[in-house]
Formats: sequence, structure tokens, C-alpha cells
Amino acid sequence: MSGSLPYVDEHTAVVAAPRGVVWSALEHYATADLAEAVRPVVARVLGTEPRGGFAVAERDPGERLVLTGRHRFSRYRLVFGLEDADGGATRLSARTYAVFPGPHGAAYRLLVLGTGFHVLATTRMLRTVRSRATASPGSPA
Repeated sequence: MSGSLPYVDEHTAVVAAPRGVVWSALEHYATADLAEAVRPVVARVLGTEPRGGFAVAERDPGERLVLTGRHRFSRYRLVFGLEDADGGATRLSARTYAVFPGPHGAAYRLLVLGTGFHVLATTRMLRTVRSRATASPGSPA
């Protein structure tokens, strides 16, 4: 995705697991779960590219994972960062950048950001990664 996108927000979670474990959970979530997150009918209505809504644009193992996507009403980038935290934990952050062009984009922005849906979706992503990174071996995550 070319060009710079405006900053939207950042959300963080501290994960009680080493960075390598968190990275594995994040990478699996981004490449498996998010690829299936957008339902076919939603993808068709929005015209998402890629169809699942997100594609890995950059990967710096253990440090940073950048996902990008676009649809009729927005172009966006989601940047996950990992940092060491106290006690062997990992700080996982999710920074969102997006542009919402035209009047339809403005309406979509109001719908997604104004209602708090974006915050719920982003914090759910972080909770899912945290849950998977801290699950006991052999337990369903």
C-alpha cells in the first residue's frame, strides 16, 4: 500500500509470556484467523482486498508485524509491535492507520470509529493473541 496513512489509535496488552511465544501466537492469528475473519458477503459488499481484509506487508520476527488492506471506503494499516515487559512478559501493541476518502468513507469512519466498534475489534485481537500465548500446552486456545 503506497503513501502514508493518518494515525488512528493504539491499543496495548501485556502478555505473561516471552516474546517468542507471543510472536508465534500473533503470526498464527494474523495469517490464519484474520484471513478468514471477513465473511464472504461482507467482503463482496465492501470489496475488500485481500478478500480476508488483511495481508502481511512486513514481518520482523519477534519485533513487528504489519498488516494492510483496503476496501471501497478505506485503506488501512495495522502495525503490531512487541517489546519486553517486566517479569519476562511481553508488551503487545496494535497501532492503526487509515484513510476514509469521500463522503462514503466519512460515513464509514463514523460507523466504525464513532460507535467504538474499532476499539472492540482491536482489543479483541489483542485478547485473542494473549489468550493463545498464555494457554497451557495441549489446551484449546
